[in-house]
Amino acid sequence: MTPILQLHGLAVSYAGAAEPAVRGVDLSLGAGETLGLAGESGCGKSSLAMSVLRLLPRSALVDGSVLFDGEDVHGMSFGRLRAVRWAGASVVFQGAMHALNPVRTIGEQIAEPLRLHGTGGDRRSRVAELLRLVELPPERADAHPHELSGGQKQRVMIAMALACEPRLVVADEPTTALDVLVQQQVLELLGRLVAERGISLLMISHDLPVLAGACARLAVMHRGRIVEDGPVRQVTGFPQHEHSRALAAAALTVGDPGARRTGGSDGGRVLLEAQQVSVTYRGRSGKAVRALDRVDLQVRADEIVALVGQSGSGKTTLARALLGLHRPDAGSVQHDGRALPTSTAGLRRYRKQVQMVLQDPAGALNPRHTAYRAVAEGLRVHRETADERDRVAEALEAAELRPAEDYLHRLPHELSGGERQRVLIAGALVLRPGLLIADEPVASLDATVRGEILDLLLRLRVQQGLSTLVITHDLGLAWSIADRVVVLHRGAVVESGPVEQVLGAPRHDYTRSLLAAVPAVPGADSAEPA
Repeated sequence: MTPILQLHGLAVSYAGAAEPAVRGVDLSLGAGETLGLAGESGCGKSSLAMSVLRLLPRSALVDGSVLFDGEDVHGMSFGRLRAVRWAGASVVFQGAMHALNPVRTIGEQIAEPLRLHGTGGDRRSRVAELLRLVELPPERADAHPHELSGGQKQRVMIAMALACEPRLVVADEPTTALDVLVQQQVLELLGRLVAERGISLLMISHDLPVLAGACARLAVMHRGRIVEDGPVRQVTGFPQHEHSRALAAAALTVGDPGARRTGGSDGGRVLLEAQQVSVTYRGRSGKAVRALDRVDLQVRADEIVALVGQSGSGKTTLARALLGLHRPDAGSVQHDGRALPTSTAGLRRYRKQVQMVLQDPAGALNPRHTAYRAVAEGLRVHRETADERDRVAEALEAAELRPAEDYLHRLPHELSGGERQRVLIAGALVLRPGLLIADEPVASLDATVRGEILDLLLRLRVQQGLSTLVITHDLGLAWSIADRVVVLHRGAVVESGPVEQVLGAPRHDYTRSLLAAVPAVPGADSAEPA
């Protein structure tokens, strides 16, 4: 049988780029097969994926061929291409938060492919059917994207991709930034749809365990080339290429002593403490929602604490309370033994000492501001500009952007994902704080860059005595660098203690469910065959 997708000598380059993004790739995918494409950010994965349906920008130069059902995609007329998109092959785009239109209901957006392809029948009934298919209640069709969780938005993207019953689905990082439980649900959903409907799936990710859990075959991409291709167990268990081995080694395995980057710390005095903190919100209906329920948490000097839990557990609400951005309904927050100030001037002084590293550097950095201006902003807010240039350079160097002169005038789009994350860290370090609150600091980074950022946080503790509260849904991250773990579920702390105790021998059912949802790399612990 003719493969549903064939790439022959595919090459993609961009005007002004020093090197091609994709170099001479040969790849095929049969009907009903699942193929995972793994690699670091910038290796060419997304360029390859977008070439399948001719979605690359006009600045892209494409050579070679992309065959869908034996027909060259790049030779299709626009009318023919429009007929193939959605109906023959569809894409689940990376970042549902940005891919969905914020001012349109999800029902309208799921119905759009049906309208474009003139699909007959009752579209509202079809939308309801698609929502049920991705395990969302049909009444959510009238909701807007901001009213959905991250996992629900990702399900909407999958429903849109399946609207016209395509034979091929290209999923580009479909679980990035999702917590482990929602990630498990999305992967199980994709697996069920492949099995029940015979859909061919090309899944792209930097996360090897995710691909291993969803695909039967794995191809590893490095600097625009496919360097290894084979069954998942072969590629993950006995990788032949050095880059495949590096990706497998970079996976953070909970329970593996070799994955621990720190020997632990007893900690010193209590720097930051939440005592019986409760926060209640009022929904649009006026109904009270308890976001935090009598939460206790401590971060000591010379300590890294991981606050873990799935989306909606209250992690970000607690961070806002700790920073004085939201006043608790009950309980208190103390810094160095003193209650948080309530005056504007007092809070400004406090936030010099406790700095936030925001999630998603792509959204946190102003695209028109240079790295220098992004880092200098804190100094200007606090009116400490006398030695601004020296302190900005010092902060960039501390964040391992060296030499600092090479980065001062770069804009965010001129930096890699890891470099953008380092700019955010430098923006926090420039005020010389004693404690960082890092909200999902590596959620969107590939495995090797993630390891570099985690090592940086550990070095900052040693070199600058910096304590860190890391907010994350990634249990591998917690296992790798934390001294203690606090598990938050539905606004309450259900378990806390040393990382080896909480993640090695969990006592609470919720902690055990989080650990059970962490995808494993099959064959990673296998012995080399004789």
